[in-house]
Amino acid sequence: MNNKQTLRMCVVCKQMIDKKDLIRIVKNKSGDLSVDLTGKLTGRGAYVCKNPECLVKLQKNKILNKSFKCVVPENIYEELQIICEETK
Repeated sequence: MNNKQTLRMCVVCKQMIDKKDLIRIVKNKSGDLSVDLTGKLTGRGAYVCKNPECLVKLQKNKILNKSFKCVVPENIYEELQIICEETK
């Protein structure tokens, strides 16, 4: 039995957090961005914690634009906001 935690870094606060406690945003090979709640979609991923302050900084500082080297559509930020509110 493997009890090892899988840690990932939040792109905003840079804290190492258990993967299951983060939200993953994925850019696939065709350049489409999506929120990956399963953590299994193929493509380049960036993780953000569910802290509302991190979500505000994420959008304000355009951190995802830098991570994915493209313009991130507003609907991704809206979807992240909804997910964060649901987990409260």
